Amino acid sequence: MDKLDSLIKEALEGEDTEILAQTEPLGWFALGLSQFRGKLGWITWVIMIVQTTLFLAGVWCAVNFFAAADMLLALKWGISASFLLLAGLSMKLSIMPQMQADRVIRELKRVELMLAKSGAAAK
Repeated sequence: MDKLDSLIKEALEGEDTEILAQTEPLGWFALGLSQFRGKLGWITWVIMIVQTTLFLAGVWCAVNFFAAADMLLALKWGISASFLLLAGLSMKLSIMPQMQADRVIRELKRVELMLAKSGAAAK
């Protein structure tokens, strides 16, 4: 815990503990799992279902690629596998900007709390 955390806890002692809990820094996995909740959580569920489907189809095409005896069939399955796997990867990576935005919003809330504390101390 750093100095900022202790200052915020002092400012919110006994009141607004919900705000303090909302602005706690999250780890990588907790931040990723938080994308499945809230107003836009359903979008993350759809993205992950589509991404999983693309990945499984890509693996199926890759298996057929390695089993192909003919050059034309190998080319067909290989291009399909690479396209599906890359499309699945890009779908999964599309969640990253939202995770970064959530991290920034959490930090802005912490700054708001610091400003509220300094404003209350000045009065």
